[in-house]
Amino acid sequence: MIQTKEQLQSYLGSIRGENYLGIDTEFRRIDTYYPKLCLVQISSADSVECIDVLSIPDLEPLFAKLYQEDTVWIVHSARQDIEAFYLLSERLPNNLFDTQIAAALLNLPLQVSYQVLTEQFEGVFLEKAHARFDWTRRPLPDDVMEYALNDVRYLLPIFKKLQAKLKSANKLDWLNEETNALLKPELYDTPIENIFQKIKGVSRLNNRYHALAFQLCAWREDTARRKNKPRKWIMSDEKLLDYACKKILLSSKSEDKFNDFITSTDILFSGGTPTNNHKPLNNFEKNTKSQLQERINNIAKEYNLPPELLITSKSLSKYIRGDLNASLCRGWRAKLFNKEN
Repeated sequence: MIQTKEQLQSYLGSIRGENYLGIDTEFRRIDTYYPKLCLVQISSADSVECIDVLSIPDLEPLFAKLYQEDTVWIVHSARQDIEAFYLLSERLPNNLFDTQIAAALLNLPLQVSYQVLTEQFEGVFLEKAHARFDWTRRPLPDDVMEYALNDVRYLLPIFKKLQAKLKSANKLDWLNEETNALLKPELYDTPIENIFQKIKGVSRLNNRYHALAFQLCAWREDTARRKNKPRKWIMSDEKLLDYACKKILLSSKSEDKFNDFITSTDILFSGGTPTNNHKPLNNFEKNTKSQLQERINNIAKEYNLPPELLITSKSLSKYIRGDLNASLCRGWRAKLFNKEN
């Protein structure tokens, strides 16, 4: 395991000419707002290595390689790994191949695991014996190190096989569209408007309480970030809504802090009303959804895709109610869907 600046420099020198890197991370995020990156595993054509980022204060040489213009990240289910790096580097990869997304485009289950891919494509069965391991522990036991290395050991061979299959099926552009959607800063520095929309139960809140709920949401987020604690530890969604509609009141101390935050921060509520996605479909909507689902199933069968990859049942309900942000309204999905009209 690489644990010193000198070891890191030597390793980076050994992979200087490698453009395709299998990448995985191990982090802890049980009692914090931000993920604590603990370990980085990298595979290249000739090596597999672990980097102990807890022991190396300056990761800039590593970032220089990872964010090089011609470096391609090969990752399984990349979003959390990208986030863990982004919070430290404030950079995003230039090129990404997500093996989970690639597999779904070839009609494997939407959330197919890395273990399933290693078994199917490499004939190797991997145990998930250390899925809940505390990665801040040092030293790492030998079996835990081997477990971590296995998480990248088979990425490049799987990548080559998936890439060939996607090319044969004319789906490489689809994959690029999917992975490019992961390379947007707002995914990893979420705007408060998006967080507000995801508060459980906010769509059922009376309109006159939305502005206060939005401010409370912003205050909770700011506090969680400053204290680096999970937002639910600061205030649960249920309590936030209760405070917003005055069912319960903030303590005088909390109210003073909230007021100070509001007066010192430019928090503006846009007035957008959270959509009510909980209202049951009426009979007409149910019939429409059934007809659309049949069309989607037929398209999925023709193009060898899981139907949920085109659109999930929940998103389909939003679509028939006029949500133009639904997946069917853009990109390769819209082309397939409109082609069938």
